[in-house]
Amino acid sequence: MDPLSKSSEDSVVVMTELVLPNDTNVFGNLMGGRLMYWMDIAAALAAMKHCSSPVVTASVDNISFENPIRLGNVVHIEARVSRAFNTSMEVHLKVWGEDAVKQHRYNSNQAYYTFVALNPDRKPQPVPAVHPKTEEEIKLYDGALRRRQLRLILGGKMQPEEATELKAFFNR
Repeated sequence: MDPLSKSSEDSVVVMTELVLPNDTNVFGNLMGGRLMYWMDIAAALAAMKHCSSPVVTASVDNISFENPIRLGNVVHIEARVSRAFNTSMEVHLKVWGEDAVKQHRYNSNQAYYTFVALNPDRKPQPVPAVHPKTEEEIKLYDGALRRRQLRLILGGKMQPEEATELKAFFNR
């Protein structure tokens, strides 16, 4: 294990927001764009915590909305770095809503964001590796390379035949 590596747990950020009228759509649900804004902040904080430097958002993918969060409910966002590559980091986010009056929590969505660490000249810089510990962290870590290859293919930065990890997954 790399002595400079960090655990996924070291980067955890939990953010809590109250859904106010200005945050909602005409149905009284939290607007997706507002939630994505809050998620971007939480994910950036987790990435900065991991690499101890400023970061920029490189990609956002796989935001899967399960349940809406209603006006007056609480939003909880948990972000953690799931894997680091050379200068980039994948951050996994879990979001749940809470009706604080009824004391009821429910899943809302999850997503993956990618960030690049920047040096003082605003150029990409290397980031510490991640060493996962828990079963969930290992699962996220193992899947991160496939998700990265898919992002690179969709972004036109990798040819499908170069995606060895992705091909191995489909050729089981």
